[in-house]
Amino acid sequence: MMELIKGDITKIEVDAIVNAANSSLLGGSGVDGAIHKAGGLAILEECYAIRAKQGSCKTGEVVLTTAGKLPAKFVIHTVGPVWRGGGNNEKSLLGNCYKNSLNLAFEKKIKSMAFPNISTGIYGFPKEAAMEIAINTVREFTEKKSDQIKVIFVCYDEENYLLYKKVLDGLI
Repeated sequence: MMELIKGDITKIEVDAIVNAANSSLLGGSGVDGAIHKAGGLAILEECYAIRAKQGSCKTGEVVLTTAGKLPAKFVIHTVGPVWRGGGNNEKSLLGNCYKNSLNLAFEKKIKSMAFPNISTGIYGFPKEAAMEIAINTVREFTEKKSDQIKVIFVCYDEENYLLYKKVLDGLI
């Protein structure tokens, strides 16, 4: 099941929100900074522990932490690719962000999750291409593995919201 919301992902009440993290897992700008700021120190402390154990998080991979003060229970951190023109496996890496987040949610029996628009901010991924990857990856996952996870795409900006709305209106 897919849904679309225009708003702030840090305010969404779901089992897990997905963070478009950087490889350091220590917060940054955009959605990553907003999640760390709203969630408080508990998220950062768990990220430090993860870094001490495994080092940085690779592009396309995921890690799970508490959600701290957020209304969600967990944060799934994933590192999206930086757009470098499309010849550096960016589309596959972005798909992995969604696949790995969904697989982790399935493994942890998460029933609802919210995705931001991964890599479309300062990482420069073309918004329409990113939207197509997000929707297709979620649709494929729910068809093959589980339609028990409610997925909410949370768009902070109008441009992303309208792109998603145009496609999702035909699917939902």
